[in-house]
Amino acid sequence: MYGDQAAVEKILTESGDTWAVVGLSNNESRAAYGVARILQRFGKRIVPVHPKAETVHGERGYATLADIPFEVDVVDVFVNADLAGAVADEAVAKGAKAVWFQLGVVDEAAYARTRAAGVAMVMDRCPAIEIPRMG
Repeated sequence: MYGDQAAVEKILTESGDTWAVVGLSNNESRAAYGVARILQRFGKRIVPVHPKAETVHGERGYATLADIPFEVDVVDVFVNADLAGAVADEAVAKGAKAVWFQLGVVDEAAYARTRAAGVAMVMDRCPAIEIPRMG
């Protein structure tokens, strides 16, 4: 388990409400699409990050984290594990308070680097599952 329950709850309640969702497009069959909608329902502002830079759920998209012209609090990562480490590094460079790797996304080296940089992180978890559990 990469990120105990206390870390999960801290990210969801204390890290801020602007969530960059990396890998989010208008493809409704992708997990990112539904998770982003749930994040919105729970009061989070989602910022789509995808090479297509599509507007999703009414929010303007950006091709990369670096292209976002404002601060983001949490970077939620829906890319393959082999690409996720670079996204975690970009999140740290962007000044995010937390990085969240979705279910099935595990990169132990990225986890170590991100935590060493003082940024909270969980891996292999889903905020859409965790938020409702907090009641």
